[in-house]
Amino acid sequence: MNWQRADVPVPTRAPTGNTAAYVCGDEAALLVDPAATNDALDSLLSDRTLAHIALTHHHPDHAGAVAHYAGETDATVWARHGRAGAFEATTGVSPDRLFSGGTTIPTDAGPVTVIDTPGHAPEHVAFATDGAVVSGDLAVAEGSVVVGAPEGDVRAYLASLRRLHARNPDVLLPGHGPRIETPRETCARLINHRLERERRVRDAVDHGATTLDEILDAAYEKDLTGVRDLARATVLAHIEKLAVEGALSWDGDRAVPNPAE
Repeated sequence: MNWQRADVPVPTRAPTGNTAAYVCGDEAALLVDPAATNDALDSLLSDRTLAHIALTHHHPDHAGAVAHYAGETDATVWARHGRAGAFEATTGVSPDRLFSGGTTIPTDAGPVTVIDTPGHAPEHVAFATDGAVVSGDLAVAEGSVVVGAPEGDVRAYLASLRRLHARNPDVLLPGHGPRIETPRETCARLINHRLERERRVRDAVDHGATTLDEILDAAYEKDLTGVRDLARATVLAHIEKLAVEGALSWDGDRAVPNPAE
């Protein structure tokens, strides 16, 4: 079962400057992540009958053209169960149906299965066919994914990567950047990256950094010009994870290490 891709230029913090929209099927097709309208995506859809529209998550750089394609077609618009209000607030469209992990969306090319993959965003999902997974912002071929507070959840993100690693698909089709031909290796790399960032955050607190900015400066060794806000949100998400796990205490302003039991 083949997914067709169109890269759509949109305002995004992703280095590619594009978001990938994906289409599965012909006579009853599913469109995932229509970030905006452009000639490439319109051409991809021109000889298809669009039956379904869905998002991996509600970030604006994935959702900008839901209203357009929903208005132009009779497609069923899907949203994550429990997140319909957030979906409508972002897209301006009230969803027709809701999915959860394990829901299948029918296409003429076969069923597409929803996989729960929260972490980057609380409603984040992926869409799986025979050997491929449309993975949104769960993974990238190079670099890393922002998992930043207040919506990012590092514990959930690591669990999602492990879930996908165990599933062992043939290929990942990400929202940004090239297709990922080595899914298990990529998931392992991203897990290790997150755990290494966590180690740096914990070491910073253990060595006396208390405020968010002090911890940020200690945990990153590279120039953060242009991305400091993203790094700051990432460090806060790691602090929140460590606080939940009892490794440190965080009152919203200052972190202190918890003594080992």
